[in-house]
Amino acid sequence: MGRIIVISPHLKARKMIRIARFEAPVRSVFLLMVCVMLATTSTLAQHVVSGKVLSPDNTGLPKASVQVLNSNLATATDEQGNFVLEHIPSGSHVLRVSALGYATENHTVIVEGNLSIDIQLNSVENRLDEAVVTAQKMESDPHDVPASLSVISSRAIEQQYIWNVMDVTAVVPNLNMANPGDGRNVASLRGITTTSYNQAVATYVDGVNQFGLDTYIPYLLDVERIEVLRGPQGTLYGRNAMAGVINIVTKRPTNQTTGLAEINLGNRGQQRYVLGLRTPIVKDKLFFGASLLYNGLDGFYTNDFDSSDYDRQQAVFGNYYLKYLLNTQWAMTLNFKHVSNRNDGSFALIMGLEDAFENPFHLNQNAKTTMVDESRNVSLSINHFGNTISFSSQTAFQSNYRYYRTPIDADFMPLDAMSVVNNYGRDWNNVKVFTQEFKLSSAPSKDSPFNWTVGTFLFHQDAPTKQGTHFGTDAPLLGDDYPANATSILTNSAVNQGAAVFGQLGYRFENGWELQAGLRYDYEHANLDARGEFQPDGGDLMVLQPDTATSADFHALSPSLSAKYAFHDRSQVYASYTRGFRAGGISQLSSDPSEALLQPFDPEYSDNVEVGSKNMLLNRQLEVNVAAFYTRVHDAQVPTLVLPDAITVTQNTGRMESMGLELEATARVIRNFSLWGNAAFTHARYLDLNTAGEEGNVQLKGNRPVFTPEWTGFLGAHYTLPIGTSQRQQFQLGVYGKFIGQQYFTVENTLGQGAYSLLNANIGYSFQGYELMVWGQNLADKRYADYAYNFGFAAVHLGRPATYGVTLRKHFGL
Repeated sequence: MGRIIVISPHLKARKMIRIARFEAPVRSVFLLMVCVMLATTSTLAQHVVSGKVLSPDNTGLPKASVQVLNSNLATATDEQGNFVLEHIPSGSHVLRVSALGYATENHTVIVEGNLSIDIQLNSVENRLDEAVVTAQKMESDPHDVPASLSVISSRAIEQQYIWNVMDVTAVVPNLNMANPGDGRNVASLRGITTTSYNQAVATYVDGVNQFGLDTYIPYLLDVERIEVLRGPQGTLYGRNAMAGVINIVTKRPTNQTTGLAEINLGNRGQQRYVLGLRTPIVKDKLFFGASLLYNGLDGFYTNDFDSSDYDRQQAVFGNYYLKYLLNTQWAMTLNFKHVSNRNDGSFALIMGLEDAFENPFHLNQNAKTTMVDESRNVSLSINHFGNTISFSSQTAFQSNYRYYRTPIDADFMPLDAMSVVNNYGRDWNNVKVFTQEFKLSSAPSKDSPFNWTVGTFLFHQDAPTKQGTHFGTDAPLLGDDYPANATSILTNSAVNQGAAVFGQLGYRFENGWELQAGLRYDYEHANLDARGEFQPDGGDLMVLQPDTATSADFHALSPSLSAKYAFHDRSQVYASYTRGFRAGGISQLSSDPSEALLQPFDPEYSDNVEVGSKNMLLNRQLEVNVAAFYTRVHDAQVPTLVLPDAITVTQNTGRMESMGLELEATARVIRNFSLWGNAAFTHARYLDLNTAGEEGNVQLKGNRPVFTPEWTGFLGAHYTLPIGTSQRQQFQLGVYGKFIGQQYFTVENTLGQGAYSLLNANIGYSFQGYELMVWGQNLADKRYADYAYNFGFAAVHLGRPATYGVTLRKHFGL
């Protein structure tokens, strides 16, 4: 017990190696389980909450949903609007009430005995929906969270055609996302940027940490909401949450059968089909949910080498749920996700910034291939909602197998110079990750002003990679260091594992103040075996560097402290200090296979001080949130691309500061007309940055971090015109604008993109749950660089041009 054994693949054999002992975390798990068993035996009184959900004219609303947050308790009203909830323990609870055509509301109730309550909802025409989030790993109203937090609802996701996590750029203040065409999104938030396989912004999908860029699922399907926490979130979320957290929650099955069918057709061969179903198998006991997505695109780029479409893409994404309620307190949910992606042009890069704009979406590459990308994600959640203590367990396994069927162009030119080979079979480039989290938290209580959370987190990652660089006949044209007609092969077997313990304690004062403090300790062990080989075309394989192994241990403390004062339940101010970290690792220092030198690099830390205010005004018709922040980054991890083998060397060589302001506002301006938007400013500069140049180290103090626009902005407007007195027949119009300020793609600040704006819109008609929409993205057909590399010359990936299409959608069971 307490010993983790891993299998690390090598060229000649697989060696059984012992990585580390985790006796302390395992003992803590047993203690957690014992506490849960003790809590389960609690015999606190349980009560019945009943009542009626009413319309503004006091008519009972049928099929309204009434849910008790942080519990398994939920029901729907009958034809007269009546509801009954049983087995509710004494304490303070939040009822979340929703109905079609009405604004969703959260109502706090104090349960001391059987309780009867009537809840009157207001028309969605005149009021804003109230949200719910799991930012603090429990369901709560976002206004109660003392942190900068944005929530994008399922309705907004549909209206704005947010199909990929990357589409959230600028919709959330100070958030910028991009990728070079291979689907691995790089995120920047408040000046802190993902610059390696360890992200700066942690992404969670249904409670599972998308552990790295390889196992990351960017597609959005049947999503309930997207939560974005800005600022370090190390205490509760741990590694790689140094800039913030993106938390994606998909729709789960309930006692009501609901579903979705959707067809999207657009220019450039766009086809997107969605099917979703959520239904009870055994009422109040067993539930099933499934959603399936197919997305196809002819692509945007033309390869002038053979006049063919370059970046044709196809993806299939499935998400399946099976949920079992043992009783009103215990629930188990099994979830399986899979992504199968085929991309005929995963690195659509144009040589030269001027060429990219003068002859857009045209490139010239002789080595064309298909990227095969297979991801799997399975998780088991066990939740116990006790009378005094709640318990949760999240067990997850993720895998990603990504390779190119044939060598892919590495010189991005029509030369037989360089190509990358990584199709060496399933033993290589097949990343596997296991994670486990146990968590205990206090149950709602009317008597105690304390609330607390404690937990432990374990992970194990196996990442064997093998990549060859083939140098063709034209390779010497690139420089004297480039051989001809040979392949350089680098093999890395990386095994990482770690453990963490965390806790957070809150205290509510009767005068409106609330304090929170938390602390997390993370330990990680990294091991990397490297091997270098060289093979002339038609010749024998030569081992230039035998197996070279390096291991390293890393430790991180992530404290947090916050204070909140509520003037009333709709207005509050807060101040906080938080810390986050990006995990350390081991970097290869040379691309020469005869010099497979390895060196560890340390974790990168961010410390953030923030003040803010959250306000729901004018009878919930106006929401205004503001925040100001200051962040210091220590031991900044700075990656350097080393040619000719295109490996990335990471070292701790910098310090950075970032400060800024954020404003978010949402308003129901008049009946059926909503405006929402944000404006955000970030001033981020390196205080110290040493990088390698042609003549030695270069000091880049004062430079801006990559992918960090100083300004971002968003403004959306949506108008609904009902036909008749029913909300089930209406016209709708939406217009959405994004602004992204100037940014750089290199730390030298020599390659960048100026400020630009994007305009999106849609118009449509809905009737009886059917919707017919016409939509357009980037309607002004703005040309802009979305991503770029510096290989001694600029390699540029352009953002999407104008796209447009039509959607037919049917929601059923509503």
